[in-house]
Amino acid sequence: PSLTAWPSHVVPVGQHVHLQCHSHFGFAMFRVYKEHGSLVPKSQKVLSSKNFIMGPVTPAHAGIYRCYGSYHHSSTWSTPSDPLEIMVTGVYKKPSLLAQLGSVVMSGENVTLCCHSESSFDMYHLSRKEDAHESWLHGVQSHSGAFQADFPLGPVTPAYGGIYRCYGSFNHSPYVWSDPSDPLHLLVKENSTSCSPSPTEPSNQAGPAWGSTSRNLRSLHILIGLSVVILLLLIFVFFLIHRWCPAKKNVPIPNREPEVDGMVNREDPEVEDPQEVTYSELSHWILKQKKITPTSQRSEDTPTDSSVYVELSLR
Repeated sequence: PSLTAWPSHVVPVGQHVHLQCHSHFGFAMFRVYKEHGSLVPKSQKVLSSKNFIMGPVTPAHAGIYRCYGSYHHSSTWSTPSDPLEIMVTGVYKKPSLLAQLGSVVMSGENVTLCCHSESSFDMYHLSRKEDAHESWLHGVQSHSGAFQADFPLGPVTPAYGGIYRCYGSFNHSPYVWSDPSDPLHLLVKENSTSCSPSPTEPSNQAGPAWGSTSRNLRSLHILIGLSVVILLLLIFVFFLIHRWCPAKKNVPIPNREPEVDGMVNREDPEVEDPQEVTYSELSHWILKQKKITPTSQRSEDTPTDSSVYVELSLR
């Protein structure tokens, strides 16, 4: 037959454990006994059922158990089942468990869990619980004089995530363990390059991370609002300057034409040169005055009648 323990083969002191014998041969009776050490009286009795309740357990219940099966009116018993180790915990002070890289790691990282204690245990044991399933890693022997042991998990995947606990024991009573350490929640995240979450998929991150994201969004909104206000103020100032400048440019410029005419039509009564012709050219409101003397009369000194004319040309 086979022998199992429910709910677990690791039993705290004072609790009960159910031992169950299973067989496909239809045995009518079962016997459960404990190997090596003092026998538990109830374990020597012949059982008429497949279930055997043991407890409340003490350190004396810790050890290796087997079961046998037999038919009616037969003194022959089956071969023993595979050994079942019953661990009794809570006898020694609990150790501590920590992860060297922290409790949140990325997939593919080499993770090592360290179990250390105040007592110099000879062996350290590590359990992992995920949902209702609990698994056990091989015990690690501590180094001489050391109060800790390392459990290298190697490159981890998300399947390594779960709740870890460690225990300590001595060689003289290997099935009597300490209290379990405080739980270590190990979370293994997928690499962002290999697996990116869908935009429509809800986030499973914890509250503090979400709160930090909200604060960042509020700060971003404030900066955007201030930028918009400053931009609107600049546009308003530019608009006022633009409206004021054309008004200044449209101030009428005094007409300089009469002044020019006055300059042109002014006659000098003192100058009488009959052979000289004086004219003025206005080009783009600029007055030019030229004096022309006939070549035939330049040698003569006698003043004659003079004529003045004005030539206006707008170019």
